[in-house]
Amino acid sequence: MPSISKKGQSMPESPIRKLVPFAEEAKKRGVFVYHLNIGQPDIKTPQVALDAVKNNDIEVLSYSRSEGSEQYRTKLSNYYKKHHIDVDYDDIIITTGGSEALLFTMGSITDVGDEVIIPEPFYANYNGFATASGVKVVPVISSIDTAFALPPIEEFESLITDKTKAILICNPGNPTGYLYSKEEIQKLKALVLKHDLFLIADEVYREFVYDGLTHYSVMQETGLEQHAIMIDSVSKRYSMCGARIGCVVSKNKAFMQTALKFAQARLSPPTYAQIASEAALDTPDSYFEEVNTAYRERRDILVSELQKIEGVKVSSPKGAFYCVVALPVANADDFAKWLLQDFNDNNETVMIAPASGFYSTQGAGANQVRIAYVLKKEDLIRAVEIIKIALNQYKSNHL
Repeated sequence: MPSISKKGQSMPESPIRKLVPFAEEAKKRGVFVYHLNIGQPDIKTPQVALDAVKNNDIEVLSYSRSEGSEQYRTKLSNYYKKHHIDVDYDDIIITTGGSEALLFTMGSITDVGDEVIIPEPFYANYNGFATASGVKVVPVISSIDTAFALPPIEEFESLITDKTKAILICNPGNPTGYLYSKEEIQKLKALVLKHDLFLIADEVYREFVYDGLTHYSVMQETGLEQHAIMIDSVSKRYSMCGARIGCVVSKNKAFMQTALKFAQARLSPPTYAQIASEAALDTPDSYFEEVNTAYRERRDILVSELQKIEGVKVSSPKGAFYCVVALPVANADDFAKWLLQDFNDNNETVMIAPASGFYSTQGAGANQVRIAYVLKKEDLIRAVEIIKIALNQYKSNHL
């Protein structure tokens, strides 16, 4: 039998999706599953985006340009300018989701064996993108005790080698919900300028910021023009995960010309999804005000309910719609699987994402889970009630 590549064998499983078969089996047994495991918003996609596809009179569904339609990119650049990010349409390449934007970025700035420093826990697929590109992830651990704030800049600097090509952050953070301050971005700026590195910022949750705080982009910092790379997506912003439209944004022309070659190799991003994404830019600001209010209320309920459970530790996120929760268990992977295989309360259970997959440090996050607060409030309350009941039963069964 032909052998599978070492790269393929080393590709990590998704901590978010690997438990899906167990959830599907639970459903077949008639168990209702509350999905706290995945960032699929239940917020309605803006009607203007759906209508743009439904009412389109295209007769030939042709390729778009490899970098995405100029009309969409121009409109997108105007959106960014509203957010104090001064970029033109040719500073933007449209991609098939933020995932492809990250793959293009890794391919454009790294060679096999190069290193990227990432504060962890981080979006689990960063591990997969790095593996696919032959890149080594060098983690800097942030702590739940400091609400996952940026680790001391000295820790970053101590890890820089001649193989280091970039620092990658997610702002606001998935899975932590941490929002980097302007001062923290400026500390990273000073470091990448000193060592001539790229600073990559995954900013797909920029719209979801709470408590009167504001999002500060790496693209707003003057002096970073040749170093800053922004990753973005419509998936969460407009509740359009299935559109698979993202983009990579940079004012570094050499980087963008290189990323375009990767874009050309995959031909073009999907036409209908670009049409929907372009129309979504006409969504009124009131949409985001309502969505932010809903997520803030959900966050407050989730955190307050979790804090009532003995032995549970959770920090209140300032952005996105996730939080990392430390549970009074030794192995959160085992607990998450047990919830689906062996437990139910009144024929209901919960699906959560073990947080160990959001780390690259071996053994880190073993007792942690990521919870996405993308369900309505009463469902969140019930889901946390189930977790409390389950923890008591699990601990008594695993003494």
